[in-house]
Amino acid sequence: MRRSSIKIMAQLIGLVKPLIHIMIAAVLLGVAGFICAIGVTVLPAFAIADVLGYEYIEWKIAIALIIVAAVLRGLLHYGEQACNHYIAFKLLALIRHKVFTALRKLAPAKMEGKKKGELIAVLTSDIELLEVFYAHTISPIAIAILTSAIMLAVLSTFGAVPVVVAAIGYICVGVIIPLMVGKKGAGTGMSYRNDFAELNSVVFDNLRGIDEILQYGYGKESYDRIKEGEVKLNCSSKKLKLLEGRQKAITGFAIMLFTFIMLLTCFATYKNGIMGIDETLISTVIMTASFGPVTALSNLSNNLTQTLAAGERVLSVLEEEPQVYDVTDKEIAEFGEVTVDNLSFGYDEEKILQDINFRFEKGKITGILGKSGCGKSTLLKLLMRFWEAESGSITINERNLNDINTNQLRDMQSYVTQETWIFNDTIKDNIAVAKPKASLEEIKKAAEKAGLGGFIANLPKGYDTVTGELGEGLSGGERQRIGIARAFLHNSPMMLLDEPTSNLDALHESYIMDSLASAAEEKTVVLVSHRESTMGIADKVFEMKRERSS
Repeated sequence: MRRSSIKIMAQLIGLVKPLIHIMIAAVLLGVAGFICAIGVTVLPAFAIADVLGYEYIEWKIAIALIIVAAVLRGLLHYGEQACNHYIAFKLLALIRHKVFTALRKLAPAKMEGKKKGELIAVLTSDIELLEVFYAHTISPIAIAILTSAIMLAVLSTFGAVPVVVAAIGYICVGVIIPLMVGKKGAGTGMSYRNDFAELNSVVFDNLRGIDEILQYGYGKESYDRIKEGEVKLNCSSKKLKLLEGRQKAITGFAIMLFTFIMLLTCFATYKNGIMGIDETLISTVIMTASFGPVTALSNLSNNLTQTLAAGERVLSVLEEEPQVYDVTDKEIAEFGEVTVDNLSFGYDEEKILQDINFRFEKGKITGILGKSGCGKSTLLKLLMRFWEAESGSITINERNLNDINTNQLRDMQSYVTQETWIFNDTIKDNIAVAKPKASLEEIKKAAEKAGLGGFIANLPKGYDTVTGELGEGLSGGERQRIGIARAFLHNSPMMLLDEPTSNLDALHESYIMDSLASAAEEKTVVLVSHRESTMGIADKVFEMKRERSS
């Protein structure tokens, strides 16, 4: 269910609290700046009135004030924008930090189902678009309200008629028109942000899969998918531009209409002897000049639809509840035998595991053999407490996983995934992910156990060789061995290995199996594979059947 624009704005404004003093300064500078801008237009009217014999301000003083107001307008506007952008960029950094923190809590259970392209859009373009809100939305609203109130106070010295006309004009241009346009554009703005994220995701997928696209001649189909997304995005963009054009036309017409109404009503009042011709002239000029703040407010609706849509997407990430919460403040647990009792788990309506039972003995290698899709990887993720079991339990040394501090549980386990993620960094730092403060000697020892020693020694820069983005400089087997080296470096009492040799040749597989056999004397090793040859080092092998149901 989508939240209202007012609620989105209120939640975004709530983030300004730490910088409220700077926001107040921006508003005050903005009000003073608009007063100066209005003065540049209105003071000539006072000068003319003085020439015509009406006693307001001497025309020479009025001209001097015009020059001063013009200079101050520039300085005050600069100060206002500096404050607003300082707030915006400070808050964008804060929001990015909050989003990354939220994503960390959501991972990995809720992250696996999310499209990476959409997440990138939230982290980049959506958050960046909030700069418009913080730098060009919050203070203009306050400035428009305060400046309009001051102008109404000035007009009240000429009588009730100018005040009523001006108030109706301000409300119409600054409130009614933006609300009408915003209401019509809210759905279009969200559609645009969603279409943008979808196209971003498609492009991201195609870039990641460019080798397969070229190999199998899938280029036309890939291009068609991108083209389809581009057409949808352009359609949403055209709708937004059409709304923007209509809003500008309606706003311009409303300003001219209310200026004309002010002239007619004041002139009628003058004819009835209530106002003087000088008051009629000055009231009309003030009306014309004072629409600046509310016009700025009205123009906000042009980008506000997209901004609020981006804000809602960001807030949705911040508010999304993780499926698994970190456990803290529990007593320190001792590692021991790992037991799985009557464990059941499923994704949505699909049942993956049903009443399974395992016992992983300390100092033993336990193999889990099964075809793809039978739930082997899911079991490892449940052992890591990446997901919560639907029923049954997992215990370590007779202590439920849910009663073990998450940080301690991570220290107890080393997890080698099927696809090792490689960062665009040196080989040394990629291995050191498992232990950031590890010495070079520790890293080399782990690399040797993973069969990487000879390979790294032949590289021009050795351990300081940069792997490239996504490890493009490494083969699949080399990436997998870096993942295994991380597990050895982490040196935890339990190793969870998900198809650890699927990309390795027979020589390297044999080498790593020997290393694992040696390590198992002190560790609990869970070895998952669909290849029977991998199970040669296992002390005990369980076979899992494919029994998925919905």
